[in-house]
Amino acid sequence: MHSVSHQFALALCLCLAVVLCSWSPASAEPTGKLVIFHAGSLSVPFDAMEKAFEAKYPGVDVQRESGGSTKMARLISEVGKPADIMASADYVVINKNLMPKFASWNVRFATNQMVLCYTDKSKFANKINSDNWTDILQEKGVVWGHSDPNLDPCGYRSIMVLQLAEKFYKKPGLADALIANRPEKNIRPKSVELISLLQSGHMDYAWEYLSVAVQHGLKYITIDNHMNLSDYTLTDFYSQARVKVTGKKPGTFIERVGKSITYGITMLDTAKNPEAAEAFLAYMFDPEGGLKILKDMGQPPFEPVRTDDAGMAKLPASLKPLVEVN
Repeated sequence: MHSVSHQFALALCLCLAVVLCSWSPASAEPTGKLVIFHAGSLSVPFDAMEKAFEAKYPGVDVQRESGGSTKMARLISEVGKPADIMASADYVVINKNLMPKFASWNVRFATNQMVLCYTDKSKFANKINSDNWTDILQEKGVVWGHSDPNLDPCGYRSIMVLQLAEKFYKKPGLADALIANRPEKNIRPKSVELISLLQSGHMDYAWEYLSVAVQHGLKYITIDNHMNLSDYTLTDFYSQARVKVTGKKPGTFIERVGKSITYGITMLDTAKNPEAAEAFLAYMFDPEGGLKILKDMGQPPFEPVRTDDAGMAKLPASLKPLVEVN
């Protein structure tokens, strides 16, 4: 008799434990609005991630705002716009504009490369290649452009490509000669705007990321790794490129130094919905989740994603197993 009552008591304890666990707030599904600011070049993959994430967590409404990474970071740091997550096409933008006041860590999650995009309508479309592009872009009447270096990493990287071409081809003055054939009006606030100018025939060539070219079905030429900023082993060569951009305060400047293209993401310390933000990042850092979407869309992710020692110490516990220190 005693053992029966003992078993009953044990079973009751187990039942209670199960009930209590299911009521624990930690296992409650995230709900509510999740605000994500991100680089324009991430628009297509983040659209796919949003759909997949909302299917997994129907209670969450993902609201995204995109633009040049520097501009998006400044909307948070200077204008005071609320956001839960910020993803930048250059991880340094998060370090310089958001840390340590607005964010505590920065995870590097993907790379990319610079390519020169065009269409069938572009002048010299049947002639341009990886060897003669510097000549074509100097031709009178060829309209080419890039995004604004002060607002968008793709913009300062476009100028870095020109500076590196001068070094790589050993042609002093090449960068200035190229820029002389690119009027100010050919500079647009964000790189994605250049796509519509290309497609409508108002522009012949534009510098973009490879992933953007692939996602929008544009023709493009690839250039040597010494110029395309894709190879982290060439950082010493890339560091010869220097571009001055506007700083946080009017009249101040920051010097951007050439380095391989590395995207970064953070959760803001002021996030209004940290539960949903953590869940989204856990989905995004999953090799079968967000990283797979990036890979399928022509943007090589880091697997696993990476941060530094200080970042690892401050990462939410739920994300630590998905991130390596590198």
